[in-house]
Amino acid sequence: MSETNKPINELSLLSSAGETSKRSAGQSRLSTAGETSDTAGIPRLTSTNEDYLEAIYALGGQAGMVRSVDLADHLGVSKASVNKAVNTLKQAGLVEQPHYGSLSLTAAGAEYAASVLHRHLILFRFLTEMLGVDAAQASEEACLMEHAISSETVQRFIEFIDSYQKTES
Repeated sequence: MSETNKPINELSLLSSAGETSKRSAGQSRLSTAGETSDTAGIPRLTSTNEDYLEAIYALGGQAGMVRSVDLADHLGVSKASVNKAVNTLKQAGLVEQPHYGSLSLTAAGAEYAASVLHRHLILFRFLTEMLGVDAAQASEEACLMEHAISSETVQRFIEFIDSYQKTES
């Protein structure tokens, strides 16, 4: 089973280990707007919006419902910040929210969030298993890198890890 197909188990690991990082509103972000994401022609979101999608996915899974207040607490941001990001994600067709209701990912939103999480997990695995980086530091750095790395490069990371593990066996 691929990493993307088993996010729920690994998401609980991420949440309990503090893998999804909390960010302050003033922290600098990479802007990848205008590029295409790894998912069906959806324009690449900013790293901040990708973090919101990933957090919704982590809190609610593919079909789960997430309250805005829980998302704000999880990310360490204000409810106003959540509302602004959610509006952007709704306009992109990635999140649904009835008036004053819980957030849920659309099929495209779940696919996009899973791809962000997949990149995070591969980078985290590389940093911890191949380089011996401390888990907390690896999580923070994987979160920064996941927004800039292409699917082709992620695939090469996977091939390298698999190749290395075969030679170690």
